[in-house]
Amino acid sequence: MRIDAHHHLWDLSRREQPWMDGPWADPIRRSYALADLAPHLTAHGVDGTLLVQSSSSYEETAELLTLVAGEGPVTGVVGWADLCDPALAEVLAALPAGLVGIRHQVPDEPDPGWLTRPDVLRGLAVLADAGLVYDLLVTPRELPAAHAAAHALPQLPFVLDHAGRPPVVTGEWQPWADAVTALAALPHVSCKLSGLVTEADRDAWRPQQILPYARHVLDAFGPGRVMFGSDWPVCTLAAGYEDVVALAEAATGQLTEAERADVFGGTAGRVYGVAAPAEPEPTGR
Repeated sequence: MRIDAHHHLWDLSRREQPWMDGPWADPIRRSYALADLAPHLTAHGVDGTLLVQSSSSYEETAELLTLVAGEGPVTGVVGWADLCDPALAEVLAALPAGLVGIRHQVPDEPDPGWLTRPDVLRGLAVLADAGLVYDLLVTPRELPAAHAAAHALPQLPFVLDHAGRPPVVTGEWQPWADAVTALAALPHVSCKLSGLVTEADRDAWRPQQILPYARHVLDAFGPGRVMFGSDWPVCTLAAGYEDVVALAEAATGQLTEAERADVFGGTAGRVYGVAAPAEPEPTGR
């Protein structure tokens, strides 16, 4: 099974996306539906996908969950929830089926240590009790707090989104590299090989500028804890779907067939507990 572990869909007629806060977002300032993504999945043999929240909204999460049912490729949703809500367990229980994880835009929090606040840690513990995964959307600024939170909650699977957003555009290596290595030392943390093209020079990036960061992730976590994600359509600010697939294939080119199978599906399937959509039953001989 081949899985795209990270993509987005949004409908601007239903709600704005506050993170689109400048002209830089104009190329993707439109609605994106599953029908827009489907041709890319077919072209690259992707069997299932994980749909990730893009706004801090229970309403959006509930809408995304409607796409899990049926014969489409969406096998699970990483939605949003208020981790500080005392009624979080009840809120999660009331959401439709298909929720596999929760994510919050941590870089938008003024406090770089937000993930280590007692109320946030209590909320993360609720996710563990609910059998969910927590996606770490962080930058190098928040990586130390991400490590502290993950260390405090060994019962909760964590997934580092976009490799912790390394500073590819400047070519800097530290403190990102050491922070990623430290996080990878925790066996319940995995990492998405995603979002790297938009951390580079979006108009002039080259694979050789990005591949060292991707390979550091693979070395630190091992292929069994790394998963491919396209970050479509955000990736189109810098590259097409086919480009991010080619970049991930180049990064994993020295791996064994079994290791590549982990990166392109096995890891996501295990971590999020998802499987490929069932094939339709034959109607005749």
